[in-house]
Amino acid sequence: MNVKAVLLIALLLGLFASPLYAADGELTNLGLAIGAGIAIGVAALGGGIGQGRTAASAVEGIARNPNAADKIFTPMILGLALIESLVIYGLVIAFMLQAKI
Repeated sequence: MNVKAVLLIALLLGLFASPLYAADGELTNLGLAIGAGIAIGVAALGGGIGQGRTAASAVEGIARNPNAADKIFTPMILGLALIESLVIYGLVIAFMLQAKI
């Protein structure tokens, strides 16, 4: 990722973070909605990248050594389940933030 993209993301987050400090320290509805959206967006992005890399590595390992498919498949499924559980935590956090609106 280049520096311009990082600065643009930081600027956008800074603009959207200003409603979070309104109303004497209490979160506003807009701030909660933005927080919920960011929570599920980052969780889905990270989970998708993690699952893609896990599956790619497993397929590459099986392609290099087809006899190890049984030994690779079980840890891959376990890893995918754990990655998905983290995405579900992000969804739960988003729902909790939406419930406060």
